[in-house]
Amino acid sequence: MFENKDESRTAVSELGEFGLIEHLTKHFELKQESSVKGVGDDAAVISSEEDKLVVVTTDMLVEGVHFDLGYMPLKHLGYKAVMVNLSDVYAMNAEATQITISLALSNRFPVEAVEELYSGINTAAKLYNVDVVGGDTTSSTSGLIISITAIGKANKEQITYRSGAGENDLLVVTGDLGAAYLGLQVLEREKKVFEVNPNAQPDLEPYTYLVERQLKPEARKDIPKLLAELDVLPTAMIDISDGLSSEILHLCKQSEVGCNLYEDKIPLDPQVINTCEEFELDSTTIALSGGEDYELLMTIRQEDFPKIKGNPNLTVIGHMTPASNGANLITRAEEKIQLIARGWNALKDD
Repeated sequence: MFENKDESRTAVSELGEFGLIEHLTKHFELKQESSVKGVGDDAAVISSEEDKLVVVTTDMLVEGVHFDLGYMPLKHLGYKAVMVNLSDVYAMNAEATQITISLALSNRFPVEAVEELYSGINTAAKLYNVDVVGGDTTSSTSGLIISITAIGKANKEQITYRSGAGENDLLVVTGDLGAAYLGLQVLEREKKVFEVNPNAQPDLEPYTYLVERQLKPEARKDIPKLLAELDVLPTAMIDISDGLSSEILHLCKQSEVGCNLYEDKIPLDPQVINTCEEFELDSTTIALSGGEDYELLMTIRQEDFPKIKGNPNLTVIGHMTPASNGANLITRAEEKIQLIARGWNALKDD
């Protein structure tokens, strides 16, 4: 991290577009029954199953906007790019089955660098049992751009939208929040130290969980399976990519309900609390606005509460209300504060 190494470089132009794709994808194996034809033809071929719905999602990551290669290893970037997309599939209460990969590369990236990126993609695909079935590669004049499309499937009766939450439903979140944003703050701080003194080695030991949540997030593949085992069908669900407050407001808008979120119920890792104190940040603000946690936020019916009670993966953090109530944070002091979306906005000017 923060180092420049001299290493053998093979220009992408030596292989050409099709040669590069063949070189990068020769080790991918198809594991899903629905994957009929993968890389190597004009289009991938995926079989459909009766009584199943297909879900499709795509995300683009742009160098300088979504990631900084000063501290983001290419292997981690490949892994994270897959997670970002799989998380959206799991947020539909669906199973991810295939992905396609599109890259735009400037000539500063040799074949070896792209191999590193694909190594992370391949690791993610194997661990999450998804097939790489296609994509595209082109040149770029502005650094690296990676776009992944994820395809999944779900039973018609299991698919979960953002629009199904009802009044009095419980608001539930997986895992804990705020760590990924703080990991980014730690990395940004260490980068500035390195720029002043290139001989300085970053001390990331006290922040291992935070940095891992930023550089190598994990999508919640386990949650749709867990919910099925618990016999709980969420009424609405969304993944937390832009910050808890933003995602709650999405659910409220799509479902035409309000919400009471309780500050003292928001799950925080001890490392988040300690680092917030060190950086003089408010932990609730970080949890509400940080983003990139890739946890799942859902609503469930009150009668399903006994099924999830005590489950370490799930925390009830509030409940839905009539739309006229609005979306509010109930503070530890029992004050009611209107929730505002202050999370990540990909199209903001600054």
